[in-house]
Amino acid sequence: MGQLIKDLIDTVTKPVPYFLGSALLLAVVLKFRKISTKLSLIAAFFLIGSAFLVWAWGDPNFNRIVTKPDNVPIIILIFSVVFFSWLSLRRAYLNDERIKAGRPSLEGELSKQKVFTWPDLVYIELICMVLFTAALIIWSVSIEAPIEEYAATARTPNPSKAPWYFLGLQELLVYFDPWIAGVLLPSYIVVGLMAIPYLDVNPKGNGYYTFEERPFAVSFFWVGFLLFWVSFVILGTFLRGPNWSFFGPFEYWDLHKLEPMVNVDLSTYFWVELLGQPRPSAPLVREAPGIAFILGYFLILPKLLERPLLKAFYAGAREHLVRYHVFMHLLLWFGLVPLKMLLRWTVSLKYFVGIPEWFFNI
Repeated sequence: MGQLIKDLIDTVTKPVPYFLGSALLLAVVLKFRKISTKLSLIAAFFLIGSAFLVWAWGDPNFNRIVTKPDNVPIIILIFSVVFFSWLSLRRAYLNDERIKAGRPSLEGELSKQKVFTWPDLVYIELICMVLFTAALIIWSVSIEAPIEEYAATARTPNPSKAPWYFLGLQELLVYFDPWIAGVLLPSYIVVGLMAIPYLDVNPKGNGYYTFEERPFAVSFFWVGFLLFWVSFVILGTFLRGPNWSFFGPFEYWDLHKLEPMVNVDLSTYFWVELLGQPRPSAPLVREAPGIAFILGYFLILPKLLERPLLKAFYAGAREHLVRYHVFMHLLLWFGLVPLKMLLRWTVSLKYFVGIPEWFFNI
């Protein structure tokens, strides 16, 4: 029975079910907030999660991965992110119910209370500082620092992983060229964060937790933070092994595991598989299907969605048209990431547009 559960977990944590399952779980949690914000649910998560760790600890493959000094903080990250995400959603649900009943939000009531900085706040901060210092001392004494041997050009670590906070970018490098994964997408993230106050004109939900007053903003944050950052950290830490291959948490990290490299470009699917003829030698003709797809994705799709989305986000006001198109451009680049990942995992798509002669690949 135990081995059956391990095999099932290894199957579920393969890339496609892992990503789609995480997205489905996120949608269910946000949709059924009345149930997902109950105290009993978060208590059950911690009890079941702790019991699972104790049970899985006996597996040598799982134990080897989890007990690495670099990976211990990721276990803490999982539990802390789940708790604080649940807490924010619970307060949002409670505030939504209070607003429906004509009562002020929880934060609105707390803002009326006055607390002295000295000694109340200072004592609390001092106690927290002492507790965290003690925890860090115990941690540093009980777990060896993850210091490895001297770097050598003749010996590269396998797997060679970035620090945990860069694992998301390292994962993107599997699906995009460095100029996209390492420059363009991070730049769009920074620009998008700076543009939020100018793109989001909804005055509600400032200073207090809420979901119903800002459903898209909250959902988009959860998707970006949990699905495209935390889940990437977990994937890169526990599920990426030697040669950057996928391994289940109970699977042995075999250095000799070989995965066939059958990734092909969209132009190959179009010219060779669909039309049954060799690809043209002229780059622009050869990549015409991919170029048409990218142009349609970034130019035609926003126009088709303009009327319904403009009405949904900006009450149909035409003066917000520039805001809409900037928002859609950022959103479409964001959507290109899961699209490219799923196509790589399912149909082995390498590039929509692949012109190595010009060092241009998408």
